[in-house]
Amino acid sequence: MSDSLFSDNATRIAKVALDGLSLRQQAISRNLANVDTPGFKAQTVNFQETLDRMVDPGSLLPLKLTDEDHLTTATAETGFSLSLRSGGTLRADENNVDIDVEMADMSEAGIQYQAVSQAISKKLLLLKTLTK
Repeated sequence: MSDSLFSDNATRIAKVALDGLSLRQQAISRNLANVDTPGFKAQTVNFQETLDRMVDPGSLLPLKLTDEDHLTTATAETGFSLSLRSGGTLRADENNVDIDVEMADMSEAGIQYQAVSQAISKKLLLLKTLTK
């Protein structure tokens, strides 16, 4: 019973979204930590593209289960990847980290993380009230 409560599509996508947002915040933190490192190139996580693939089930290749004991996980389907941030201008030291862009992205990722986690909390609270 508890497996079906937590393995629905919305919960699975929310978990992937939280994982992706966490990776995105780590990349932004790394960018900020290297703002004065000569030659460092700003990085980003392809969060939105991966989440769009998760929401559109037709875009995923289905896994073939040959045994009912095989485990399936969302991590096999996510595929978040780190890439160099496009755009921006290179400074004389070949570094392209822009503190203003990074801080805006950090705020956006934080707000998105909070929104997703609040939605999951509300879903769990609703489930809790329905089971009483």
